[in-house]
Amino acid sequence: MIHVLIYSRHGCHLCEVAENTAKELQSEYSYQLSVESIDGDPEVEKEFGEKVPVIMINGQPHDYWRVDRARFIAAVSN
Repeated sequence: MIHVLIYSRHGCHLCEVAENTAKELQSEYSYQLSVESIDGDPEVEKEFGEKVPVIMINGQPHDYWRVDRARFIAAVSN
């Protein structure tokens, strides 16, 4: 099973768009989806703070700032 994790921040408009896109596509493609806020996690904030939303697929960074829909579908449909 493919796992998609979105690192997000409170009040982040791009994060909301990424989450909505991932939720929308989840009905067509089979993957687990979770969203984690990086607010208050100094280690993750240091690594990804300026890049949110960060879309991780199976533990690997896939996209930053926006979901590239075609690339995302290619990754979750394998």
